[in-house]
Amino acid sequence: MTDILDELEWRDVLAQTTDIDALRGALSKGPITVYAGFDPTAPSLHMGNLATLLILTRFQRAGHKPIGLVGGATGLIGDPSGRSTERVLNTTEVVEEWVSRIRVQVEKFLTFDDGPTSAALVSNLDWTAEMSAIDFLRDIGKHFPVNRMLARESVSARLAGEGLSYTEFSYQILQANDYLELYRRNGCTLQVGGSDQWGNITAGVDLVRRVEGGHVHALTGKLITKADGTKFGKTAGGSVWLDGALTSPYAFYQYFLNADDRDVVRFLKVFTFREREEIEALEKAVADRPFAREAQRTLAEDLTTLVHGADELAAVVAASKALFGQGSLEELPGSTLAAALAEVPKATVPALGAPFVDLLADSGLVESKSAARRAVKEGGAYLNNVKITDESYVPEASDLLHGRFMVLRRGKKAVGGVEVG
Repeated sequence: MTDILDELEWRDVLAQTTDIDALRGALSKGPITVYAGFDPTAPSLHMGNLATLLILTRFQRAGHKPIGLVGGATGLIGDPSGRSTERVLNTTEVVEEWVSRIRVQVEKFLTFDDGPTSAALVSNLDWTAEMSAIDFLRDIGKHFPVNRMLARESVSARLAGEGLSYTEFSYQILQANDYLELYRRNGCTLQVGGSDQWGNITAGVDLVRRVEGGHVHALTGKLITKADGTKFGKTAGGSVWLDGALTSPYAFYQYFLNADDRDVVRFLKVFTFREREEIEALEKAVADRPFAREAQRTLAEDLTTLVHGADELAAVVAASKALFGQGSLEELPGSTLAAALAEVPKATVPALGAPFVDLLADSGLVESKSAARRAVKEGGAYLNNVKITDESYVPEASDLLHGRFMVLRRGKKAVGGVEVG
């Protein structure tokens, strides 16, 4: 079997373990069962979740048995980690819907083949819902010293600020109980997660020891940050989601295609399955030929294929080329074109009738109508990749793509759009 800990270390993923030597010893004896949990706090997983999910995937590829846990119970409570205010509780119906959607996403990254490393997918509502409050307090709660719970960073930070409800205070007990249940039911001896989950995960390690006398392990991955100081996986429009309805495959592709040179090699290590030699070659390309952006293209293509599939990758690459005059705009699916134009300056007009130069200015591609006229005069203005040379040209219905879009371009690199209606 692959030495998974060595792989996580060279990929610069590994943040913390309870005892790395003991874990390495357990892994060397044969396959273990490992789990990671994903709470339905939104209708989709995001890039931070994917980092954890890929650690789980790497364990399966290394010969171990993974369990993906979706928090049907913990999602009803809310984790206080990383939050300065009380979480707004979602209804049972909303959480159920989000659980269903996240289960589908987790399934995409694990292999279910009835073999020795076949994955399992569970919800912690399965065992939490049937537990009474009395059982919870007597059988689980008694193993949690309050002074130790208060000392946890996620709790102490909130107590120093706006305070913390008992509901969120109890979250770490519920998550710890998940580890106990999976230890009993599945022989699970390792939980993985993001480093912000360290306190919750180690609470589970301690609970298994106290209740069952079992020796289990914890491992966390580093939280992903960006070199420019902005939060990874965030855009002006919000998070980068794995659900294509929330972050289109085109926007997803463009996000990674535009990765900073300082970030791209680390992202390749964390989010792709490229081998060390391939990544080192791409790292050299960043240093020697940064203008070629080979590493960014590899990252964007690998990740888009991983999350959205090869067909979506082909569609977004075709859209990227077509927008810059290297392909047919007419052959792009309407949904792909709409997603592409959502990422560029765009004007929305109620109907046709405005001159091309007005649309060029309204889209924001040029600063004024006089600048638009100058762009046309100089031969640098395009409508649907066709050069416009008449300053008085008024687009017609035949210029509309899918009956509602027009693609504008100034020069070779500045692209915008118009949506009619």
